Amino acid sequence: MGDSLFDNGNNNNLLTAAKANYPPYGIDFPDGPTGRFTNGRNVADFLAELLGFDKYIEPFATVKGVDMFRGVNYASGAAGILDETSIHVGDRISMNRQLRNHNVTISHMSTLLGNKTLTKEYLSKCIYIVQMGNNDYINNYLLPQLYSSNHMYKPEQFASILIQQYSEQLKTLYLYGARKVVVFGKGGIGCVPSELDLYGTGDSVCINSIDSAVRKFSDKLKPMIDDLNSNLPNAKFSYINSTSIAVPDPSSIGITKLREPCCEISEGKCKHGGGVCSDRTAHYFWDGFHPSEAPNKVTAERAYTALLSTVVYPFDISQLSQL
Repeated sequence: MGDSLFDNGNNNNLLTAAKANYPPYGIDFPDGPTGRFTNGRNVADFLAELLGFDKYIEPFATVKGVDMFRGVNYASGAAGILDETSIHVGDRISMNRQLRNHNVTISHMSTLLGNKTLTKEYLSKCIYIVQMGNNDYINNYLLPQLYSSNHMYKPEQFASILIQQYSEQLKTLYLYGARKVVVFGKGGIGCVPSELDLYGTGDSVCINSIDSAVRKFSDKLKPMIDDLNSNLPNAKFSYINSTSIAVPDPSSIGITKLREPCCEISEGKCKHGGGVCSDRTAHYFWDGFHPSEAPNKVTAERAYTALLSTVVYPFDISQLSQL
């Protein structure tokens, strides 16, 4: 479950500006443009590879029959924890709607298995990956001209509202049968090219005021994980600190361009059929918001097998898969 960082085609048939099913998106992906908001594979794809799947997890929009037992991707570009987030871009599948879609999947699974208890047992062994909250800032709190949240709440208050709602949503996931849940934290929203274009000054690499507001939310994720694990029997929630995953020296893995998007952009997204850079592995950002395939690979690998204890809490994904 998540937003455009994990979406692999759920927005393709929605009436929305949040789409990526056209060139040059997917230029390095075997199937071309599929709705992934990057040039190649996203983090969800790399995690599927690391977990040993022979095919990528299918989007909820197209998955059918027994394929849903392999896994389902519910992520939707522009989705948020709050239902109103990103309303200005058109349709999107918020976290609440993704939970409802998951419930639809569970009903289908129960029909195929002929038994609700068997379905719950099956789901308890699955790994759930959840990545939400970016758009509640990018497409809500940081757009005071369109949304009232910035006028109504200080950063600390807004973060508390998000965490309260997010915690309830994760409890709902648990009630539906999830036991192993990985929650990805926020990256450096103040460092994405589109935010720098809007609010940056001169040569700034990141906008401190944005990162400071988002940090209020990020700082509450670990305590939320503790609370869920303490109060829900057999729950194994784990937190991935996306900021600590960031490579201290990106040039060591060939990434030398941290600010410039690789594709020609219009309103943060790649232009339809627009030009792209020739050195795609050197660019951290593919478009105005989303990483290219190279950093996606690093994020997935470090979430799967943590090199540092600061990255995951309490388990990395490989450990969780063994439990």
